[in-house]
Amino acid sequence: MKIDILTLFPEMFDGMLDNSILKKAQEKKAVQINRINFRDYSTNKHKTVDDYPYGGGNGMVLKPEPIFSAVEAIPDFQKARIIMLTPQGKPYNQKIAEELKEERHLILLCGHYEGFDERIREHLVTDEISIGDFVLTGGEIASMVIIDSVVRLLPGVLGNDESAETDSFSNGLLEYPQYTRPPEFRGWKVPEVLLSGHHQNIEEWRKQESLKRTHLKRPDLLQNLD
Repeated sequence: MKIDILTLFPEMFDGMLDNSILKKAQEKKAVQINRINFRDYSTNKHKTVDDYPYGGGNGMVLKPEPIFSAVEAIPDFQKARIIMLTPQGKPYNQKIAEELKEERHLILLCGHYEGFDERIREHLVTDEISIGDFVLTGGEIASMVIIDSVVRLLPGVLGNDESAETDSFSNGLLEYPQYTRPPEFRGWKVPEVLLSGHHQNIEEWRKQESLKRTHLKRPDLLQNLD
């Protein structure tokens, strides 16, 4: 997979991309991640990328020229999913992450100020995504969420591909409780079934606990299940 990030602050991604799973994913060649500063594509002598909104109003609006030019400079951009990070977008969830992991090329547009000129939305992007009903200073954090949640699903990235399959939301439910050593801590014991070695009973216990936890914490998820 190839991911291109259009951002005014490429340095914000240093810590995220140079550590942990995402660093390993790049080393394994599972993903290639590029940061593109679309200010470099401004033709204005001052390298401005924003201007006052027509009709008046507060704040500044990102101009179409540098963003169109930056995207069109990317090889084979026509085959990519071009995603605008915006509060007006479709709410992001695990199902969308599973869908995006099948793509070969993603382009993420990180907005700032009062948002994008509407012509970018109408004539350039293929998807609009929101990570929640709140407003951030810019789209960088939202794009980090998408990158992390998608890349970890790529084959070989986690080392054990089954790890992603049992995560919360992967099957529409919250994940079951997890335990590790010691078997007893401050009088709190690990459930006996997990120590039994009986795989069928363990699997059944996990399903029941997953349903119970979802019912208690996120009953809205059960509405979407058979």
